[in-house]
Amino acid sequence: MAKSFDNREGWIWMDGSFIPWKKATTHVVNQGLHYASSVFEGERAYNGIIFKSREHTDRLFKSAEIMGIEIPYSKAEINEAKNALLKKMNYLNCYVRPIIWRGSKQMGISTSNADIHVAIAVWDDWASYFKIEKRLEGLKLITSPWKRPSPETAPCNAKASGLYEICTMSKEYAEKKGYDDALMLDYRNYVAEGTGANIFFIKRKDIHTPIADCFLNGITRQTVIEMVKKQGLNLVEKHILPNEIENYDEALLTGTAAEITPIKSIDDINYSTGKNTTSYKLMNDFTDLVNFLI
Repeated sequence: MAKSFDNREGWIWMDGSFIPWKKATTHVVNQGLHYASSVFEGERAYNGIIFKSREHTDRLFKSAEIMGIEIPYSKAEINEAKNALLKKMNYLNCYVRPIIWRGSKQMGISTSNADIHVAIAVWDDWASYFKIEKRLEGLKLITSPWKRPSPETAPCNAKASGLYEICTMSKEYAEKKGYDDALMLDYRNYVAEGTGANIFFIKRKDIHTPIADCFLNGITRQTVIEMVKKQGLNLVEKHILPNEIENYDEALLTGTAAEITPIKSIDDINYSTGKNTTSYKLMNDFTDLVNFLI
């Protein structure tokens, strides 16, 4: 069983310094905790190099801008800190988590005098959400009762902590019913994504994915879109209704931790999985791409 995340050895980069892991704490009365006033990133290192590190940092800063948070460091300083922490922890393959939050200087809804804190942590015991056996078998999904909200009601282009509460509730809903993950629809009843990953559907050489207009346009999602276009496959971004997903042969999730993970079923709809599928080929192609880029 993995160690609790508050009881580990190592270091965390916090507010410009390396802090022993167990001492990297914050007061319980802070805006980030009470009002979800925080943004973060999920990144992955392969063989000691963070995949698309600059793109993740760009998105982190964009998220902060949307949330009205002024980061007290430059992008170059954050990138340097990530790499330095990776070396200090002596990790080659791991998950990388930068997070920015409003602190304890001010409480309440107003943020005019809030103090800003930045931390980066890395860990190597869940670089991937799903074990390779589960990824080869494919995931079982159930449709969540919770939906992605309208862009007029939530900052959908920010990787903001508060937006993940419905993901947590959807994941819990799925697991309690014996499923691996949940399919989330959006406020218009279109297919949106998984709880922490984007979704694609495959019909022969056609690959369809929902338009990212009310959920995060994932960096892995963007990578996969570029990859399949270069392979000559027909990539279409479109609104997909729930009653259309039974028309596809395959389905898969994409994300930093999920990478490319095939879907075995959604509710009572079954999809093809295994070594003779396009999904399996895309899994291997993504691995080759990552190894080539680093």
